[in-house]
Amino acid sequence: MRTVSGSSDTVVIVGAGLGGLSAALHLAGAGRHVTVVEREAVPGGRCGLVQSHGYRFDTGPTVLTMPDLLAQSFAAVGEELSAWLTLLRLDPAYRARFADGTTIDVRAEVDDMADEIANTCGRKDADGYRRYVAFLRELYRIEMPHFIDRNLDSPVQMLGVPLARLVAMGGFGRLGRKVARYLDDERLQRLFSFQAMYAGLAPAQALAIYAVITYMDSVQGVYFPEGGMHAVPRAMAAAANAHGVTFRYRTTVAKVDVSSGRACGVITTDGERIPADVVVVNADLPTAYGELLPPGSAPRRLHRLRYSPSAVVLHAGSSAEYPDASHHTINFGAAWDSTFEEIISRGQVMSDPSFLLTTPTRTDPSLAPVGRQTHYVLFPAPNLTGNVDWVRRRGAYRDHMVATLEKRGYRGFGDGIETEYLVTPADWRAQGLAKGAPFAAAHTFTQTGPFRAPTLDRHIDNLVFCGSNTQPGVGVPMVLVSGRLAAERITGPRRQR
Repeated sequence: MRTVSGSSDTVVIVGAGLGGLSAALHLAGAGRHVTVVEREAVPGGRCGLVQSHGYRFDTGPTVLTMPDLLAQSFAAVGEELSAWLTLLRLDPAYRARFADGTTIDVRAEVDDMADEIANTCGRKDADGYRRYVAFLRELYRIEMPHFIDRNLDSPVQMLGVPLARLVAMGGFGRLGRKVARYLDDERLQRLFSFQAMYAGLAPAQALAIYAVITYMDSVQGVYFPEGGMHAVPRAMAAAANAHGVTFRYRTTVAKVDVSSGRACGVITTDGERIPADVVVVNADLPTAYGELLPPGSAPRRLHRLRYSPSAVVLHAGSSAEYPDASHHTINFGAAWDSTFEEIISRGQVMSDPSFLLTTPTRTDPSLAPVGRQTHYVLFPAPNLTGNVDWVRRRGAYRDHMVATLEKRGYRGFGDGIETEYLVTPADWRAQGLAKGAPFAAAHTFTQTGPFRAPTLDRHIDNLVFCGSNTQPGVGVPMVLVSGRLAAERITGPRRQR
């Protein structure tokens, strides 16, 4: 594994997102002097917070899985996760509502989920589900240590028994077909393959190896932190600060100071130079190369990236409550394959939307005034390579979202809104996300594993990256891993410490 050369005592991290915070904790635990420079007033990056009229809205991810990976960051400085954060396991993890009016709950325990499937879809699919879980567990057992939880500099590092095992398991076949071999009911096929959207792919095109995402939420479980998702970066930053990490909030980095092929520190928009032996960049990778680094620094692969779909998110503080909704409710339209075709291939909005409604106040009422609810509505949408003028269509699409909710049974949704906050792909781009894609570069085969951007720049040997556009990829668990992998480029891998 390549590591930075020269001294690495002082490290500047650009961005206090989850990847940067993970890196900061691992570096602090390894004895480095760390400064985190963050343009916002609070930590979190994409996992941000908006407060309005007594409502607290988490602006980024709403689904937290694999808390053991989060615990690793705290353990790096000798801390227990439970001392800083209280996590609640959701049961059901999701409630799925289908166009025919039926519902299926994704239960927290495998036995309970098998019973749910037996009651809603039949015993054959319940047995198939158990076999599918066995497949997912084996998939994770192989993928995590060999292809996810390590820095990869060359495809050669993938060769060996684990790769052969993945091939034998059918991991490089199509996800949709793999799921269908275990589950006959089309509703279950959707429920256990929609996660491919997080990887930027339709289930019919995604490789079966990406079923590992399904393992993380549908088998290992979905959690919610007391105080909302933004409590995660707050806790991470507090623990890092307690162990010597310096945070510079409301400070924007204008560029990485590069001299004689090495990163020497960063220059802020106020003209201040913050020196460092190593610079870690947690900003969105394409944006970082385009705005923070010298012209010509970007690898050629960045100009050819294929991006995941985007999303339009409506945050609504509301008097409307829906007792039959869960914390997370997935609302499937009648269309399926054509939906992915529209938003991924054609760059169009969904004609028959499937969407996520998250109501975090069902778990933590403190996120809203007494008797009120916070609703987070996510409609998948094309990224900015598509054909939609989001500046012009912003208001009309917001109204379309509300109308769709009310048509699907959420009566009075529009009238119940007391305060709201809308995010479109154009807004994601204004936040620094290339092509307005909050799910980053798609996990196509040529953008996965050793083919995804490494955490160490190939030319500036003390410039390190973390975040969803680097290895291992998108999602809270992967971003936390990316922070640790970035730290290991500086400190060396764990087995050598």
